Amino acid sequence: MTVRQDDERMRRWRLVLGSDGDGTGVRLTGRDAAMDGALGALYREDGKRSAGLGGSAPKVARWLGDIREYFPTSVVRLMQQDAISRLGLDRLLLEPEMLAAVEPDVHLVGTLLSLKHALPETTRETARTVVGKVVAELERRLADKTRSTVGGALDRSARVNRPRHRDIDWDRTIRANLSTYLPEYRTVVPERLVGYARAQRAVKKDVILCIDQSGSMAPSVVHSAVFGAVLASMPSLDTRLVVFDTSVVDLTEQLSDPVDVLFATQLGGGTDINRALAYCQSKISRPSETIVVLISDLYEGGIRDEMLKRVAAMKAAGVQFIALLALSDEGAPAYDHAHAQALAELGAPAFACTPDAFPEIMAAAIEKRPLPVPDRG
Repeated sequence: MTVRQDDERMRRWRLVLGSDGDGTGVRLTGRDAAMDGALGALYREDGKRSAGLGGSAPKVARWLGDIREYFPTSVVRLMQQDAISRLGLDRLLLEPEMLAAVEPDVHLVGTLLSLKHALPETTRETARTVVGKVVAELERRLADKTRSTVGGALDRSARVNRPRHRDIDWDRTIRANLSTYLPEYRTVVPERLVGYARAQRAVKKDVILCIDQSGSMAPSVVHSAVFGAVLASMPSLDTRLVVFDTSVVDLTEQLSDPVDVLFATQLGGGTDINRALAYCQSKISRPSETIVVLISDLYEGGIRDEMLKRVAAMKAAGVQFIALLALSDEGAPAYDHAHAQALAELGAPAFACTPDAFPEIMAAAIEKRPLPVPDRG
């Protein structure tokens, strides 16, 4: 290792250790000293959380500006989460100037939604703007992939091999019969016609998203609102969005605006999965063409046996039932393992799903093929 590499290594250790790293012999100056100060305001040298940011909104606003200057966005968001959960920064989010200074992300949206009833009038519009930025970012990331993946699955599920003449898909028919090309006649002799059934040109599948809105599920609620809006924009799907705690609320009429959906949720409270599934079950009119997606940590406060009976009944009727422990980038949260095992025994394995993997999960359900369950190992 060169002297320069060794110096850089000691500099990094000094930043990691804070003032406990004085023994490294490294003296921080300039930008490094400013970075160290920003870290020290949040993390005490003994490893415990500090009140170093105090309760001063101007001081916290300056700190938020500093960390955005010195650290990449992913680190800024992590430090904001620590400040919110361990220093009570959420109280300062009630001030519009403070809210405008933070870096928007899914976790911040969850915090704002949990605080929405406490937001003063002067802060509500700023909060809505922040939530709108996160939703727009998620839509840019997820919408096109969802429409193309799910749309392709819908097309494949609607394909038939004995279509009427007017329903023949000539492009797919030619590709499917290239092996029968006769060069002397410069033509393809189709052995199999590919097309679409006329009855399937309208709504092909019914989708019900049933979302647990307990506090621990905040990121899943945010992603579900975005996916619900995207799916609802596809004419071949009839999409319903249901959120629940101990009560059940149908937000389908608000799906055109996921921000409206999010502000209509009520994060926190208990959980009654059985009641939510009973409502969803009452809305099923075409079981064999229906996909129910339950997104929950499965901590049931209602009647466990009834919940499982409803899942079994829906599957027996032909419903495609998907149980997701989370729809977020963080992986599976704490969840009820006994209920997850019981669902698996019914043929509905419960697993966590990232937003990027969700379109393929839906495509598999539409085509009635095995779900691509992530490897838990």
